[in-house]
Amino acid sequence: MADITKKNVIGNFIWRFAERCGAQLVTFVVSIVLARILDPKDYGTIALVTVFTTILQVFVDSGLGTALIQKKDADDLDFSSVFYFNFIVCMILYAGMFIAAPYIALFYKDTTLTPVIRVISLTIVISGVKGIQQAYVSKNMLFKRFFFSTIGGTIFSAVLGIAMAYMGFGVWALVAQQLSNTAIDTLILWLTVKWRPKKMFSFERLKGLFSFGWKLLVSSLLDTAYNNLRNLIIGKLYSSSDLAFYNQGDKFPKVIVTNINTSIDSVLLPTMSVEQDNPERIKQMTRRAIKTSTYVMAPLMMGLAFCAEPVVRLILTDKWIPCIPFLRIFCITYMFWPVHTANLNAINAMGRSDWFLRLEIVKKIVGLIILLSTMWFGVMAMAYSLLLSSVLSQIINSWPNRKLLGYGYLEQVRDFAPGILLAVVMGICVYFVGYLPLPMIITLLIQIVLGAIIYIAASAILKLEEFEYLLGMVKSFIRKK
Repeated sequence: MADITKKNVIGNFIWRFAERCGAQLVTFVVSIVLARILDPKDYGTIALVTVFTTILQVFVDSGLGTALIQKKDADDLDFSSVFYFNFIVCMILYAGMFIAAPYIALFYKDTTLTPVIRVISLTIVISGVKGIQQAYVSKNMLFKRFFFSTIGGTIFSAVLGIAMAYMGFGVWALVAQQLSNTAIDTLILWLTVKWRPKKMFSFERLKGLFSFGWKLLVSSLLDTAYNNLRNLIIGKLYSSSDLAFYNQGDKFPKVIVTNINTSIDSVLLPTMSVEQDNPERIKQMTRRAIKTSTYVMAPLMMGLAFCAEPVVRLILTDKWIPCIPFLRIFCITYMFWPVHTANLNAINAMGRSDWFLRLEIVKKIVGLIILLSTMWFGVMAMAYSLLLSSVLSQIINSWPNRKLLGYGYLEQVRDFAPGILLAVVMGICVYFVGYLPLPMIITLLIQIVLGAIIYIAASAILKLEEFEYLLGMVKSFIRKK
């Protein structure tokens, strides 16, 4: 077991992290190119459509993928049963979207949305084929497969999206990019992963998995619907351009956070699940995940928040300046994502999906009250309401682990506070560099280098445990190579 939790986990984390970094780097570059070519309204249009497809995407997994990972003795009968069930559900969902498309377009008072909805909703069907392959890869810790499938799909869709944008296809360039990304990703994963669905099906096995998974399905549905409700309200009450600026502010920090958080999340759940009968071991893993990932995340988020204006002006051009305040708010919000992820993974690994569901219900009730109270005061007020909801959600997510693991929120704060405080100090220092009379690109480069030096040097001087742990991992990896 020690081999699984050290050598194997670190190796799979590296592959998963490399996959996320490679994919997000390409996506980031492509988004910059497309943002320079396309009008903010095109981004607003695609955001209106993906509100619905993102919510329906939750049903593709139905919580059964996580149930397969969590189940110790899942076999071909389990995987095949879930595969066929998911595929049928996806076909039904697509048919529903095809029929509902004109009514959604009528809701937004934009008839041009109908064909866009019908085409982009095909991603739901494709995801139905890919979903169980992904669960199999995660279950068996084969994250190298994710690297090749994700990179292949990302690069192909990038070339297609940019080409169509230059040819004047507008919003259809974004549609083609999303659809082709999912399709190529699925094709490569299907070719590289040996598992295939067998000619077998069991309602009993499905029922057993669903007894765990349905709570995660409802939890995920609540979370996804709640997160996309802001987009729905902004698109209805305000303009598509407002929605585009809001989403663009979300995109930059989310690119960074997704790389780190998804890598940790993918490896942490299956690893914790193996140790589900050892609460003390899960506490150690949860604590390590919170301390280390927050230490890495905090300087990236604070650095981006304090350097937001030169970043947006240089990369996206001045037409995207209205997204700057949103970007800063999202940086602070996403900085705490590792705390959410580690706590929720610990709860799932312990098999307590009932607690997971209860948490989601409480969080969404609190968040909905805050959202409905602020949505009439503008898009900025809605962004601040998300930040407040995120802080409260941290406390709520950590509550069960006070009893399950003996690891309460105050102890967690003591663990992640040093990295965040140091990141804030670093951010303030680099912010004042912006007042120097230098070209913007030179200023940004100085801010990046100075920020890294301040954070690393201060960590070494203060002998932060997280810094020494990461340094030890790097040295160990280099010696092995």
